[in-house]
Amino acid sequence: MSNEQVLILGGGLMGLAIAHHLARRGCSVTVLSRRRNEAAGFVAAGMLAPHAEGLTGDLLRLGQLSLERIPRWVAQIEADSGLPCGLRATGIVVPFKDAKERDRYATAAFGEALNRQRLEQLLPGIAPDWKAGLLFDQDGQIDNRRQLMRALESACVDRGVNFQEGVEVLNLLKHDGRLYGVRTRDSEGLLSTLTCTKAVLCSGAWSAQLLPELPVFPVKGQMVSLQTPRGALRHVIFGPGTYLVPREDGLVVVGATSEPEAGFNEGLTPQGQKSLNQGIAALLPDAVNWPPMERWWGFRPCTPDEGPLLGQGPIPGLWLACGHHRNGVLLAAITTELLADAITHQATSSEATRMLHAFRWDRFAD
Repeated sequence: MSNEQVLILGGGLMGLAIAHHLARRGCSVTVLSRRRNEAAGFVAAGMLAPHAEGLTGDLLRLGQLSLERIPRWVAQIEADSGLPCGLRATGIVVPFKDAKERDRYATAAFGEALNRQRLEQLLPGIAPDWKAGLLFDQDGQIDNRRQLMRALESACVDRGVNFQEGVEVLNLLKHDGRLYGVRTRDSEGLLSTLTCTKAVLCSGAWSAQLLPELPVFPVKGQMVSLQTPRGALRHVIFGPGTYLVPREDGLVVVGATSEPEAGFNEGLTPQGQKSLNQGIAALLPDAVNWPPMERWWGFRPCTPDEGPLLGQGPIPGLWLACGHHRNGVLLAAITTELLADAITHQATSSEATRMLHAFRWDRFAD
């Protein structure tokens, strides 16, 4: 156990997950959060898809390590919160125009090859253009938007995590080159200084606003949810540019546009919604007639290689867990473990050490 005091800069999925993990290890944890509803954890579709995404290299391995840990991680959250997280082993189907395209997919060796007949069995009503597919049975989903985030908040409270809501971190304070605190402003404009020797920066797409040397930038995404008859779609469809994620109650989450040029411009756009509708029609024509329930947008925290920034930051005492791009939900379990082990000085495996090195913040200078 540890009596370390740690500030978590950001109250989204990553911040809550790390806060919960550290609190379980006996740390005194405070989460500083500006606007919880803008966090990517409330926006993402919740796919757990290192194989369906076609990840490669160290990012694929990081995703696989996290996928292995997710059932135990979710069990801890559910035990502490008493709430379900919505974890489902639905499997994910990736459709292709032909078998050659399928067999060239980066992660084809991890999936079951599908012909058109098998594709139609798994995805009734799939558009005729898709002649082949891959089924990744090991990939799944979690209902982060409606269940996981709420369960994590409750689990943090259960473990004694402190929350300061409506607080913006203005800058990091250093003494002799080391972190010694943060300067904040609350919703009424009151300035404060919080002292600390350890903090975790997990402010998502906004991380570089606090630390400009971090190569993190926003990529806006718009999404929609549709209501279907229960059982109309049993597997996640991961198509090029569009995916459909069926929840247990018949809701289907559809995403997502990719708009790096949008910066932090909020709101839905006609062009974005048109793009989503075209993606739905190209994959599952019947779904065009399913009634929309909700529309929303968010900002993915992206880096030049779409991999996260993990481990020690440029200031001693500052740790990083940001830049997860579209894989934040998938990578939450391994990120919390890696960061918690490092912060509390736990012995780590050689593979964990290698992952922290592979995803260090200054790797782009190599």
